[in-house]
Amino acid sequence: MRDKRTSSATDPGSGPGLSPAERTLRARLAAHTMHSKHDARETTAAARAAFLARFEAEVDPEGTLPSEERRRRAEHARSAYFTSLALAAAKARRQKRDGAVVHMSTEDMQELAEDITSGGGPDVA
Repeated sequence: MRDKRTSSATDPGSGPGLSPAERTLRARLAAHTMHSKHDARETTAAARAAFLARFEAEVDPEGTLPSEERRRRAEHARSAYFTSLALAAAKARRQKRDGAVVHMSTEDMQELAEDITSGGGPDVA
């Protein structure tokens, strides 16, 4: 399917004459056209498999676990990843609401997620 797509660099209608809103509408039209002709599960299957493979490699880097156990752990690692994103988003919304700006590094977020998942909870000073 990718070989059927054309580059915007070769598209004569993609020149500087299009406004950002027009480019957005053109991209939306292309997306709707593609999804009207192809099953979304098929078009995203490779990306979803690669995304899950990332977590499988994380939980079993040597590949020694049985495939079912590796997949089970990978699903939990994926859930933990999305939960950490949700936690960061909730924190950002709260900070925006309260007018405070507090930055948390990726390492700090991972440590907080590990504390929470191990039942220890965050350290409160």
